[in-house]
Amino acid sequence: MNGRQSLVSGVVLLLCVGVLVLFTDIEVQVIRWLNCGPFATESERSTTLCR
Repeated sequence: MNGRQSLVSGVVLLLCVGVLVLFTDIEVQVIRWLNCGPFATESERSTTLCR
């Protein structure tokens, strides 16, 4: 593997990590909305996660 291949591999790795982080943040927000949103019970809305 030469220097150029190493650079491309590093860029691809950083791109993959960035996509994983982005989708994890979106997933956490969706789960929080489902648990604390308009369909949640009052007891679920009063939890520390929803405050």
